[in-house]
Amino acid sequence: MGWLGLDDTDSLKEGCTTYSFHLLLESLPSSVTVLSPRLVRLWPFAQQRTRGNAAVAVELLVEDESELLHYLEGFWNDHLLSAKGKMSPSEHDDREQYPADPGMVWFSSEQPNEEFYTMAVQSEVHLNQVPTANRSWGGQGRIGATAAVAWRQKQCTWEAIAWREPIRHGLLERTVCEQTLSRVDSMPSTFLSRDPRKGTGLVAPRGPCPVLFGVRARDSTSALEAGNKLLAAESTESTIGMRVFTTNQATDDHLSHSQKATVTHVEILSRGNCVITTESDTWLAFAESGSLKILAQWLHPGDVIEGYGLSPEFGVVHLEKLRVLSAYPDQQRPMCDECSVRMKSMGKNQGCRCPKCKQRTEDTWDAIARIPPFESWVQPPVDARRHLARPLEWEDSTDSSSFMGNQ
Repeated sequence: MGWLGLDDTDSLKEGCTTYSFHLLLESLPSSVTVLSPRLVRLWPFAQQRTRGNAAVAVELLVEDESELLHYLEGFWNDHLLSAKGKMSPSEHDDREQYPADPGMVWFSSEQPNEEFYTMAVQSEVHLNQVPTANRSWGGQGRIGATAAVAWRQKQCTWEAIAWREPIRHGLLERTVCEQTLSRVDSMPSTFLSRDPRKGTGLVAPRGPCPVLFGVRARDSTSALEAGNKLLAAESTESTIGMRVFTTNQATDDHLSHSQKATVTHVEILSRGNCVITTESDTWLAFAESGSLKILAQWLHPGDVIEGYGLSPEFGVVHLEKLRVLSAYPDQQRPMCDECSVRMKSMGKNQGCRCPKCKQRTEDTWDAIARIPPFESWVQPPVDARRHLARPLEWEDSTDSSSFMGNQ
């Protein structure tokens, strides 16, 4: 037995690592047994991340390893090496584009250390940090390929991925039966199939890649059933095949621990983006983050908050989950005992006076409790979440660590 990993065979304009992997697995020697393939999402801010920021791997049962390596060498040279150097322009001006640099690895008998997976999903990793494989091909893609092999699947979900016919590659339009997708979305185990706010599907990518759809579920049987329903639907376009991948999607593996902080300043920017300054870091809630943004905008100096997020740069946190631990109360002057009129300050250190009966008191304030718009954790809506983000509704969100399976 051994482990095979692959990554970075795509550009923004063409190609797909899952498609390349499917073709590779389809043509393996008959003596090789393919176990469940896996799709692993990696550090979302990786400098040279691919379009979907995902690598693939699989465990293979091998009778003749030399025969397998000979096949892999040929497949690499004939089908994968040509992807090297391909690059397409991006609409995201803030993201520097890098040419594709595919990589493939073979680990005989033993997976690399799990720590490498954790490092690759939670931080920037460089090629010189990659564990040495028994055999490897290519360049930058070896990082993701090795991380996918190193993943131990302590928690996981599944995704059934189907690919379009080659004649449809490069086109933006896809045809997936909407009526069947609605039924798939109602299955107990599927998730992120449709956007409940907009009523639109979330299974089909928007770009020109070969993928027709990817339907996600919390168990492999449901993923396969959902995928087969979509394939069988009369109005779904034809495909060249489908596979169910074990994935680290919706596991929160990219998040390490929560942070607690006291708010010192809140600034609402254009479009509703919100900057929360705390005594230690700056936390950002983006306009697309829905309830999370609303809660962030409600905050006042003195509020104590807890959040989960990623830090693409030192001292800055991009929030993915947020809750209020304690809200600093509003303050107002007390009411006059005689007139029931609110008292006013007479100036610094001069106390308060009733504007009606002129009765005086010490310089005091009444605390007015502030009630947050949400009682517990909030996160962005489904169409604004990362692939790795675990839905709050899957767990008891009253416990700060209950949805964090890696705590």
